[in-house]
This record gives sequence, C-alpha cells and structure tokens, in this order.
Amino acid sequence: MSTGRLAGVVLAGGESRRMGRDKATLTVPGLFDGRTLVEQLVSVVGQCCDPVFVVAAQGQTLPKLAARVLRDEVPGLGPLPAVGLGLRAAAGAGADRAFVCAVDMPNLTPEVIDRLVESARVSGADIVLPRPVRDHYLAAVYRTALTETIAAMVDAGERRMGALIDTVEVQRIVLEDAAPLANLNSPDDILGLS
Repeated sequence: MSTGRLAGVVLAGGESRRMGRDKATLTVPGLFDGRTLVEQLVSVVGQCCDPVFVVAAQGQTLPKLAARVLRDEVPGLGPLPAVGLGLRAAAGAGADRAFVCAVDMPNLTPEVIDRLVESARVSGADIVLPRPVRDHYLAAVYRTALTETIAAMVDAGERRMGALIDTVEVQRIVLEDAAPLANLNSPDDILGLS
C-alpha cells in the first residue's frame, strides 16, 4: 500500500507560557547555524515532506521560511484546530498524509519521520505516532482525510488531541532512541542543548 504524497505541518503558534516567550523564534547559541527553531524544523521536515506548512498564531512574527505560513483561524484553541488547518492545506496540495510536529523539537531527524512514514505505509492506520512513554501526538503521521473528523470535533467544542486519537485507527510505535522527540518547554531545557 502506498501512502502517496507526504506534506509537512509544523505547529508554531503555541503560547509558550513555561518558556516565557515565543518558541518559534528562539535561537540556541552554537546550534543550527544561528537559525531559529522554526527555521530548523522547516529544514528538517522539508527533507522528507513537500510541501511544508507552518501553522502560526494570528499576528505572530516569523522569519522568512521555505514553507507556506497558515494562521490560526481562532486564537487560543490549542493544537487540534491547528492540526486540522494544516491537514486541510496538505490535502489541498494533493498530499494523502502529513507529518505533523511541534516547533519545539530541535533534535527531530529525517530518520524519525521516515520510520513513521514506513509504518504508515505498512499499517494503513489513520495516525502513526511514537509512544516513548506516552502518546506523542505532535510528532506523528496523519491521514489528511481526517480533516472533516477534526472539523466536526472542533465545531462540537473539542480541543484535546487525545479525543481524536480515541476515535480513529492509530498505530503506536516504539523508537529505540526517543531523544529526537524531546520538547523544549523551559529555559532550562535550552541550557541542556548547548
């Protein structure tokens, strides 16, 4: 079974309360040739996915990117509507599936994306996600046909990614090395990178 064309969706519009600032435009001294996190993630995702979309908050300032920027339609609703927006754009671009990730995963590698895509190809599941300790919703391969399911859930007031996971066919895989899935949540996490 073929998975068809694979798009990429980078979610960059989160409020970043624990970080205290916009994560997308963070730089880490000595890493990524001075690029911001959003530039780094677009670069990594772009090695496996075409096209790449970045879902940002309304009014969020981003650097020039090798991706199409989408804006949250309603601010502050969390990742489920943002994933739906990205999947809708990916479907419109002709992609059957999209790799969706958060912008705060500086260690993400193309090999992790390839592993998830291969599992999606073999299993045919609606969502293939890694489960190092818990389900990692924002480093997963989604079928773009889930757009309508997500829209209906959001219209009904649902905001939790877990609610989507509970209603569709999901394959969970264990990665030997979970380090590429680590998120930057606080300034202390940045110190651990450099």
